[in-house]
Amino acid sequence: MTTPRFVDEIGARLSELAAGTPIRDIEKNLRALAAGAFSRLDLVSREEFEVQRELLARACERLALLEARVATLEAGMGGKDQGNSE
Repeated sequence: MTTPRFVDEIGARLSELAAGTPIRDIEKNLRALAAGAFSRLDLVSREEFEVQRELLARACERLALLEARVATLEAGMGGKDQGNSE
């Protein structure tokens, strides 16, 4: 008997024993309770989180580019404004 098979067999036997006891009912009730609690919370899936994180990264990159562009334009206009205001 190999070790992984032995462990699987032990796990299967423990599951069979637990199936006939109130432990299985308690586990189902706890899962239902947890699912109900999580459904009331404002949670997002991991996939949705990753999508939003990528969108935010792109927005930050674009913002940095736009800030650099505005700074360049302001620097170009700065010399012209000083000459025109006097």
